Amino acid sequence: MSKFDHKKIMPRYSFIVIVMTLLATAVVGKTLYIMTAKRDYWMQVADRVKKDSVSVKPNRGNILSCDGQLMASSLPEFKMFIDFQALRAAGNDSLWDAKLDTICLRLSQIFPEKSAEAFKQHLEEGRHKVQKDGSEGSRHWPIWSRRVDFNTFSEVKALPIFNFPFNTESSDGDYIVRSSFRSGFNIEEYNARQRPFGSAAGRTIGTMYGSKDSARFGLELSYDSILRGENGIIHRRKVLNKFLDIMDTPPVDGADIVTTIDVGIQDLAERAVIDELKLINGNVGVALVMEVQTGDIKAIVNMEKCSDGEYREIKNHAVSDLLEPGSVFKTASILVCLDEGKCDTTKRVETAGGVWPMYGRQMKDHNWRKGGYGMLTLPQTLHYSSNIGVSRIVDEYYHSHPEKFVEALYRTGIADDLEIPLMGSSPARIRMPKMDKTGRHWANWSNTALPWMSIGYETQVPPISTLTFYNAIANNGRMMKPRFVKQVMKNGQIIAEYPPVVMREHIAKPETIKKMQTILEQVVSIGLGKKAGSKSFKVAGKTGTAQISHGTGGYHSGTMQYLLSFCGFFPADAPRYSCIVCIQKSGLPASGGGMSGVVFHHISEGILAQNLKLDVKDSRDSASILIPDVKNGNLGSAGYVLSHLGFSANTDWTGSFTEGNPIWGKAENKQNKQIALNREEESSKSVIPDVRGMGARDAVYQIERRGVRVVLRGRGHVTKQSLEPGHQIKKGEICELQLEV
Repeated sequence: MSKFDHKKIMPRYSFIVIVMTLLATAVVGKTLYIMTAKRDYWMQVADRVKKDSVSVKPNRGNILSCDGQLMASSLPEFKMFIDFQALRAAGNDSLWDAKLDTICLRLSQIFPEKSAEAFKQHLEEGRHKVQKDGSEGSRHWPIWSRRVDFNTFSEVKALPIFNFPFNTESSDGDYIVRSSFRSGFNIEEYNARQRPFGSAAGRTIGTMYGSKDSARFGLELSYDSILRGENGIIHRRKVLNKFLDIMDTPPVDGADIVTTIDVGIQDLAERAVIDELKLINGNVGVALVMEVQTGDIKAIVNMEKCSDGEYREIKNHAVSDLLEPGSVFKTASILVCLDEGKCDTTKRVETAGGVWPMYGRQMKDHNWRKGGYGMLTLPQTLHYSSNIGVSRIVDEYYHSHPEKFVEALYRTGIADDLEIPLMGSSPARIRMPKMDKTGRHWANWSNTALPWMSIGYETQVPPISTLTFYNAIANNGRMMKPRFVKQVMKNGQIIAEYPPVVMREHIAKPETIKKMQTILEQVVSIGLGKKAGSKSFKVAGKTGTAQISHGTGGYHSGTMQYLLSFCGFFPADAPRYSCIVCIQKSGLPASGGGMSGVVFHHISEGILAQNLKLDVKDSRDSASILIPDVKNGNLGSAGYVLSHLGFSANTDWTGSFTEGNPIWGKAENKQNKQIALNREEESSKSVIPDVRGMGARDAVYQIERRGVRVVLRGRGHVTKQSLEPGHQIKKGEICELQLEV
């Protein structure tokens, strides 16, 4: 081993150390340079090839009808663009020129509203911009101005040039942008909310804010936390010019909610309301249908006349309209008097000629110009909707203590907060009398307040509160909370249920409820609500016609506005559904029973007809005997056919052979029967018989056996004969028979 040469080795090590130090210094210097001076540039480069913590939206849950039909669902929609700069950079200008006419022709076929020439002019305009000045507008030139569904997008994507595969993708929050660099074809994909049944119950189902996953109103808003789900998180890396999504936290899709809405009943109610609104030129039409036992809302209609004359759902009037209900409120007033034992159904009240002074004001009945109703019993005050009758009864018992009347109204539940899960809903407002500081005078009350409150003024009650009250009467006093959603489902499994809720076990004594049920049935059978009734089942309810106040303008500012109502239940003897119909219209004629009652009639009959199931055997009349109608002809042939149809021919016939001929009467025995046959045959041989309605074979048999030749025209049964029935036969005559199928 040679001796270590320190002088030769150390310089070499020193050189290596110096080189390594310089390299390290350069690396550190370059790193510092990149981290400082070039930081912004490289951050932009990084953003182009990767993206961290990208939020991924889940699929929004569906809204279903009570029988599982889709009422709202999320479906993809697309906006389509073309990037002419990308097309030019890919060197496909010549290909675009060659295929432009074909593309425009197919686009006009997909979108018939626009011609091929118009499409060509539009696309050339965008291309001209990039060729002339490189305008940024040409980077995102719309192919079609509106969003399209997946099927339409697929048709456009299949066109020449556009069918190059997508190779880039980016997210912009509410939509995903995809593009094909070679063709310049770009799309923005949105997650849009669709309602398969169109505007049905639109204000109740709700909608979203444009393309954003943000609910505006209705059940979409009330149950947004359930429908929305939870966002996921991914990070993206660009590999071979394509983004790869790497899941960090998967999104949790929203759950479905099952509503109580019945699509069939909803459609029926909407058509009934719109038809009546068009007929009477109404302004607003509301209809609510509730299931008596559960409180389920089966249909909710809110139609309003728009500037173009069409009726659409603009506002949820059924839950938000705080209007004076009018005469439908009289039921609550009479119920209070009966339930507190102030009077019974034998109570009589004088209404005179239809006008009665009430503390300086005149109370009028609707027929005051015809002389009024005179003396009425308590039930009759509701039968004929007498303002004077109801207000006098209530004022007689509660004038000194009006607060007790209002407290009794509160006990009926008509002013309860129903906690409706719809934006804009409000409980009824029924004013409670209050004393001033002296304790001697009412601070917010007048002598006329109670009489007018008893007939539906001085109060504000939304239609759904009125319906809930009537539904409780139909349900033998049990007040059910209106239910709009009954289940939450996910992947076909029920994860939450919302059972029916009883708000009050009894709104009045059972005997009071029974009396009121009878009175309301009589309102329809003998009173003013006849048009709401049905010949097939019993209906109970109450009409209402009220003038609408215009705020500070009062009731007499301009054209008179009316609220026409009918609220009731059916079938009256075993209630299944309750329903309220409210119509707002301008001017006369105005009738709650004659207008809203008609809509109620159509809805009730339509609902029960949908549920009607009959056995075909029930249509057979047990009092009648089915016997085939057999024309005169070859009796042997007729007997053969009847026997094969399961009928036995009558071989013991005893009637007269000549219709209307009393001579032959009844043949008492075989000898008389044979004599009758012989005489009938002899007398009939000289005249032409009536063969109309017979088949060709029987007709020919009947005529030719009398010596007359027959000529047939057509086929089927005989409709005409050239020789009239009863014609005296002459030798050599010909009878032409016209046959038709």
